[in-house]
Amino acid sequence: MAPVRLDHAFRLSMIAVMAALALGGCMRRSGPVAIQPSNALDSMAYGGRAAYAPAPMPGPHSEYRLDAGDRLRIVVYGQEGLTNTYAIDASGAITMPLIGSVPARGRTPAGLAAAISARLRNGFIREPSVAVEIDQYRPFYILGEVLAPGQYPYVPGMTVESAVAIAGGFSPRARRDSVTLTHPDGGAMVRAVVPLGTPLTPGDTVMVSERWF
Repeated sequence: MAPVRLDHAFRLSMIAVMAALALGGCMRRSGPVAIQPSNALDSMAYGGRAAYAPAPMPGPHSEYRLDAGDRLRIVVYGQEGLTNTYAIDASGAITMPLIGSVPARGRTPAGLAAAISARLRNGFIREPSVAVEIDQYRPFYILGEVLAPGQYPYVPGMTVESAVAIAGGFSPRARRDSVTLTHPDGGAMVRAVVPLGTPLTPGDTVMVSERWF
């Protein structure tokens, strides 16, 4: 009888080990947890302290520089009267309640947020928390041999080719292998002949030339 009892005990121990392994495997294979995304700026405006994450930068540049025509979403934590959408005017500034005109041209969104905080700290709010996000980029311009030349809203990720498509495509007389791109850079205008795959940035002007034959 002793061998029977040992065999029975061995089987019970094996069953217990297999059950433990199966349970552990189920626990490791638990499904993914869905996390609902939140808007950092709205969270700051209405009671949260979410960290400011700047908007994705257009084109190849790592730090987007603001200029006239950009429209900004500015949040001042706990101050609904100051939280609003502001446009950068032709002089390169925004105008806010309490602090008036604040220069924005040439600054990054984070740099503008710091400048607004400094103004508010000077006699208005003890510890202001400010975030700046680009609501709409300034437009780009396309001229020359396209079907509908003019001014168009900029969308991040655009190339010269997509700008031509937005303007209705090339005219029958257009040169189709390259264009002249004029890009504002630090107060100067940089002009170059570029291929159609060149990234576009806000404020750029695309000139499509007429072919010679």
